[in-house]
Parts: sequence; structure tokens; C-alpha cells
Amino acid sequence: MFPVLRSFCLLAATALVSAPLTADEPTGSDNWWWDDDWWEDGVMYSDLENHEVEIERFEYQRDDLDIPAMVARPSDGEAYPAILWAHGRRGLDDLAELHVKRLAARGFVVLAPDMYTGRFMESHPLDHDYELEGDLDRGLDVLLERDDIVGDRACLVSITRGGYKALKVAVTFERQVADVACWAGYYPHLQDPNLGEPHQVYRYANEVNQLEIPMMILIGEEEQYQRHRTARMAADGLESRGGEVHWIEYPGVGRGFDFRNGNNRTFADDLASRDAMMRVTRFVNQNLRD
Repeated sequence: MFPVLRSFCLLAATALVSAPLTADEPTGSDNWWWDDDWWEDGVMYSDLENHEVEIERFEYQRDDLDIPAMVARPSDGEAYPAILWAHGRRGLDDLAELHVKRLAARGFVVLAPDMYTGRFMESHPLDHDYELEGDLDRGLDVLLERDDIVGDRACLVSITRGGYKALKVAVTFERQVADVACWAGYYPHLQDPNLGEPHQVYRYANEVNQLEIPMMILIGEEEQYQRHRTARMAADGLESRGGEVHWIEYPGVGRGFDFRNGNNRTFADDLASRDAMMRVTRFVNQNLRD
């Protein structure tokens, strides 16, 4: 079994530097570490580059369906590595778009389909619509057809249930290696959401065992039991078969650390989200630029 990577000391120092107190900071504020520049625009004070981001909104077609999407990318007009971003049950809402923007600020062209709106679905559906996987796969085609990306492959980045859709794109749609170079999943759902409780707790999707690309999982130690257990089993299973797995677990951090906001957000959430962004950036660059 591979070791759990749980180092916060250097990260804590980095976060303190990146979220300085300012003159207009409320005296006695409990959220002294809050940094609007990071949350809204993805600015980080580290060895990573910061890019001003521009956003493009459009629709692409799959069969007779129009699928809304956003592309976030650096505004300098240069070409950058490509990322296909898969949302979870909440859909592509305001908080999800902020994550896409923060990722693009690292120097990526990020395409994020709004799969629910395209199918007139409400947010947070209980059941999984398998057509969404095909909609995401079509988004990969659209991304790879762009002339502002570096190379001819992309990496997948997913949040929660988007992990299952990303897994299906890579394996079921046979896009890994040739079109997809790597996959990073934030606390990913790695089982068919339509299966019953025993499958959610004690099994993971068989497609994981067919992965041929590097996988990174970023998850809180206090994640929901069934999500943490399934993700860990999936990672261990793939690693035992010789797959490349990067397991990043954040101590004392719970569910949704990159989405929890306002008074619900903690200093630990902020440490985890910044660290995760740095690790995903290096992971994607390593697999797309090398």
C-alpha cells in the first residue's frame, strides 16, 4: 500500500504568506486568513505563475443537443496545456466556476461543460444520467480541436461525482493515453451512483482497474466514510496492479474543502485547497509538458 501524503508544515507557511492582513481587514476577524484575490481570481504567492483569466461562454453540439460550456484561460493569447473539467452533483454553479477560474490562473485552457443545463436537469440529482458521460466526452473533442492549446492531449480534472463521469470518458470511451494524459479527482465518486448501498461502500467501479494513465486523488481525512473508503480501495487496487496513483489526504479536513465558503470555510479548508491546486498544477504540467 502506498503511503498517505499528509504534510502541512510548509504549506501552512505558504498560506500565511499568501493571505496577509491588510489595512482594511476587520479588526478581530475570525477569518483573518481570508484572501479575496485567491478565492475570486486564483492569485497565489508561490513558485507558480499567476495569470489574469478571461472567460468564454458558448455551446457545443452532441447529436441534436446544445451543451453550454465555459472556457477559462489566461488572457495573454498564448497557448497552454488543456484540461477538461467535470462538475459534480451541484452542477456548474458560481462556486464551481470559481474553481475553474482558479485552475486557469495557473496557466491552463480549461473547458467546463454545463451538463445539467444542457439536459434541463436541476442541480443535485440523486440518480445518474448515463448520457452525461457522452456529453462530457464530446466536450473533450471540442477542447482538443482548439488552436490555443499545447499539444494534442488533455488532462481530466473532476469534482465529486464528476469523477465517475471522468473515469467513464477515459475508459469506456477509450480516450486514455491517446487523448487523455492524466486525471486528478477532488474527493471523487468512484462508483456507479445508481447502484445500491453495498456497492457504494464495499466496491468501486471496475473501470478503475482499466486505467492506464496516472491518477491523483485529493481528499480530506474527514471525508464521508463511504466516499473515503471507496476511493481508497480504488487507489489501492489500481496501485496493486502497477498503476500510477498519487493519494493526497489532508488531516483534519472534511468534505468539499474547495467549495465550502463564507462562515462555513475554515483555515484548514484553505490550506487544503491551495495545496491541492499546486499539486494538480504540477501533476498536469508533468504529464502534458514533458
